[in-house]
Amino acid sequence: MAIKTTCIGAYPKPDFVSLPDWFNVPAGPDTSDPTKLWKAAMAALGDDAEATISRGVKEAVDDQVGAGIDIPTDGEIPRENYVHYHCRHLNGFDFDNLTSKELRGGTYSAELPTIVGPISAKQAFMVKEWKRAQQYTDRPVKITMPGPMTVSDTNADAYYHDFAKLGADIADALSKEVRDLADAGCTNIQIDEPLFARRPADALEYGFENLERAFHGCPKTVTRTAHMCCGYPDRLDHPNYPKADQDAYMQLAEAIDYAKIDAVSFEDAHRPNDLALLDQIKNTIVIFGVVAIAKSEVESVETIQQRLSAALEHIDQDRLIAAPDCGLGLLGRELALAKLGNMCKAAASFG
Repeated sequence: MAIKTTCIGAYPKPDFVSLPDWFNVPAGPDTSDPTKLWKAAMAALGDDAEATISRGVKEAVDDQVGAGIDIPTDGEIPRENYVHYHCRHLNGFDFDNLTSKELRGGTYSAELPTIVGPISAKQAFMVKEWKRAQQYTDRPVKITMPGPMTVSDTNADAYYHDFAKLGADIADALSKEVRDLADAGCTNIQIDEPLFARRPADALEYGFENLERAFHGCPKTVTRTAHMCCGYPDRLDHPNYPKADQDAYMQLAEAIDYAKIDAVSFEDAHRPNDLALLDQIKNTIVIFGVVAIAKSEVESVETIQQRLSAALEHIDQDRLIAAPDCGLGLLGRELALAKLGNMCKAAASFG
């Protein structure tokens, strides 16, 4: 069989979906508060909001399936970003009183929602979003959500003052959505934890425990995936944007293979790994980044074939899935389609 393919999460929003996201923040006042911008844009869409978002999700799914993707996502079309969109559906977050905080090891600062009370599930919403995307294809749509450690870091904590306990409560809230999705028939659920690569010691101390907590009760019919990218750029073709330590994946490898997850997503295209890493992942499926999401250069089919062939020297083909490094939002539709098309052609050549 050919090597399977998937996407990670975000897909470029169509022009007719006039919702801001962190790939395309409009100029003007209040740009430090993407949720405020998002709410204003939703209000402007009015009664057409649901129809417009559904049309955008259909385009994202159609594009991925048309390119040859086996496991598409909903493109995260409704979201202003992959963290705070989810947090607005949880108790304990104050989106009106923001707090300035440095993020990702001090690489940038932002005005963030403030955690002011116990975090718990407020309103179920992800089953609806999965069904909205799944209606447009017979291929299994993967749903993504932010992980406990990443949510903790991407908000300002004024209540817990204990990252492990904060992460545990976030995980409990996420697990309800996970179980609801599984009950509804979703077979691919991905929890994004880029903070694992940024802070591997903390990931080992309590991050993996809370990741497993988020998947607690998830049946074996679901592929439980953890995405661990190494950092997102602020713009396209920024070659030296801050990344996690080169050896972070190797530090995490043993714990990844021991954890109660089925698949792990690594980036490898923008900054290649020592592929001895794959020798350490003996049981877990590896979703392997073979096209860069921050470079406008379109990788050729031959280049992607070479990357996959190199990986196959270290891992069996039935445990390898080809993917972009991360979400495709920075690329725009034309580049995203070109990269996905070549990726899928390369993956199919191994059949």
